[in-house]
Amino acid sequence: MSRIGKKVIAIPKGVKVDIKPGVVEVQGPKGKLQQPLPAGIGFELEGDQLHARLLRDDSGLGAFHGLARSLVNNAVQGVSEGWKKELDIVGVGYRAEMKGQQVVLALGYSHPIIFDVPKGIDIAIDKQTHITVTGVDRQLVGQVAANLRRLREPDPYQQKGVRYTGEMLKKKAGKTGA
Repeated sequence: MSRIGKKVIAIPKGVKVDIKPGVVEVQGPKGKLQQPLPAGIGFELEGDQLHARLLRDDSGLGAFHGLARSLVNNAVQGVSEGWKKELDIVGVGYRAEMKGQQVVLALGYSHPIIFDVPKGIDIAIDKQTHITVTGVDRQLVGQVAANLRRLREPDPYQQKGVRYTGEMLKKKAGKTGA
């Protein structure tokens, strides 16, 4: 059994959990999520606590036990509190703006980059250089933030690009003329 899989998931007030074979549906004030489960893993609701259980005795299910518990816990946290990733745009002339459901970015290329915002994700832009990605699904929020960062990854020499807020870059030394 997995150490993480043994942990109990506390269900906050206002969150409703519906357990079906192969899937756990979680509904809360911020939205609704369906989390599919790996075969051989089930959940039991006892009061306001959720327990992950192994449905059969198989040594290979230990890894999926902790995975399933973490995914359902992320869904419970997402519908109650939501998930957030923040990005900073660093560079002269680098900026972003919202136009409807699209983010238009100027990142030093010869053309503006248009990024379509997926359904279920909210993007807020402050001062043209700070992007906040929020949503209910942790995986989708992280993927959208990674896709935005990938448009112009931080340069280790000049420190320009799109980076996560608080991300520390190790600056490389330039060439020295000896």
